[in-house]
Amino acid sequence: MGSLQRVLFLLMAFAVISGFSPGSPGTGQAHAASDPFGRWVNGVWPEARKKGVSRKMFALAFKNVSPDPDVLKRAEHQPEFVRPIWKYLETAVSKKRIADGRRMLRKYGSLLGKIEARYGVDRHTVLAIWGMETSYGSFRGDKNVIRSLATLGFQGERRKFGRSQLLAALQILQRGDITPKKMTGSWAGAMGHTQFIPTTYSAHAVDFTGDGRRDIWGSIPDALASTANYLRVSKWRPGETWGYEVDLPKGFNYALTGRKRVKTLAQWQALGVRRAKGKTFPRPDDRASIILPAGAKGPAFAIINNFRSILRYNNATSYALAVGHLADRIRDASATGFAKPWPVEYLPLARTQRFELQRLLAKRGFRPGKIDGILGSGTRAAVRAFQKASGMAVDGYPSTVVLKRLQRGG
Repeated sequence: MGSLQRVLFLLMAFAVISGFSPGSPGTGQAHAASDPFGRWVNGVWPEARKKGVSRKMFALAFKNVSPDPDVLKRAEHQPEFVRPIWKYLETAVSKKRIADGRRMLRKYGSLLGKIEARYGVDRHTVLAIWGMETSYGSFRGDKNVIRSLATLGFQGERRKFGRSQLLAALQILQRGDITPKKMTGSWAGAMGHTQFIPTTYSAHAVDFTGDGRRDIWGSIPDALASTANYLRVSKWRPGETWGYEVDLPKGFNYALTGRKRVKTLAQWQALGVRRAKGKTFPRPDDRASIILPAGAKGPAFAIINNFRSILRYNNATSYALAVGHLADRIRDASATGFAKPWPVEYLPLARTQRFELQRLLAKRGFRPGKIDGILGSGTRAAVRAFQKASGMAVDGYPSTVVLKRLQRGG
């Protein structure tokens, strides 16, 4: 057989084995050579092969898989960026979730004690993440993870993320920790009781039960231990909390706020910052940042090291605050909400307003980053710079007041 004939034979054999040929049994037309998604899937194969994925597993994983339109729709609507933080927290730290967390603490106290002893991570925080991610396992997501990640990798704004996570998911299947049918999760490919994405699973999931499988889908011990392990490697400090609600003095310089501005708690105290509800800081030498999730009119928080560890799980300030607060409420039945009320009278910017805010900031030279309507750290830094230049309170909060000032040209 000549070299050209050999290449053609191998390509045809691969098409049949992988199930990507038009009209092959059980595949339908989704993977036909003329179909864009099918061609994209075929293009993933060389990378998957290099990562140790067999042709058989690759074909099995993609059997009957087609793009999921619901995934793309959901990718544009992450609640951390849409709802005001007080509405987010009402759901995240609800009375039911607190009560369920305390019930889980009683039910799994022995297990949580063993996990805490091994990894040094506070059991209440592990429970809070479990509660936040899947309401303590009550809904772990029912989407085909391969389909979700392939959809994200194929089109939309998260193609790089989708492709890298897809390859990691294929490796998980190849190792035999889970079958393609049972590999279910969220629209974004987050899996199991505590919603690990595939790369996080590969790096940090553990087999706590010792049965040879890292089963975060069906094993609560494996899932909770994996979460504790992830926080441990994210530099969690045993015996410490996430942060404190604080009272700021009159005339406080809001330009000092933000994650990147760090001082010891003793230094903050010297500037007039006090812990809320008359409490004291247990370790004045802890390094902390002051954040204002709803601007100067809302509660203020001094966040320390473990808050940043939680951010490794999900980089939204609202998420980390919810986890920390939920952990506190599970730990202490007498604990209550925050001392200072949220400024509920200030409605969040609508989608069109968020885009306009970013465009006007960019036009004025304040560089918010990508004009995408997402009010992330780049936009808040730009808002802070504009506020300082305009003589406003420099709290970095993208409010309607800031937008109106930009619209007026100063």
